[in-house]
Amino acid sequence: MEQPKRAPLERFWPYADLPEQPSDEELAALDPELHDALFGVQPRPFSITLVFPDLTGPGFPRALELARNSAEFRETGAGAARRYRARFWSRDIARLRDLFEIVGVSEQTEVLIDDRPVPYARELWLPLAYFLIQP
Repeated sequence: MEQPKRAPLERFWPYADLPEQPSDEELAALDPELHDALFGVQPRPFSITLVFPDLTGPGFPRALELARNSAEFRETGAGAARRYRARFWSRDIARLRDLFEIVGVSEQTEVLIDDRPVPYARELWLPLAYFLIQP
């Protein structure tokens, strides 16, 4: 039997220097339901979230600008699976309305109430939320 030319490393896992706790950026990127399952439900104000795909059209750059200025913005996936997620608090309903006017034309746009899909979110919840807009 031939002798090995070098000794094996004492550690078995090449990533032994990983931190024990996730970073703030990693925690922020967690799906809200996973975050609640791992760390418990965190109290936060009422929110409406729009999840929408890449769209063609002249208004899409404005839609991305509005989404990036929301309370929380996240971009996931790539290619045809790319989705943009923008959360709005009740004080930002006017910006939510402006964004929905652009991305609501797509049937793939989802409206989530407190991070959950609910029946009639487009037809009932959004119009009710528009009553919060101050003239």
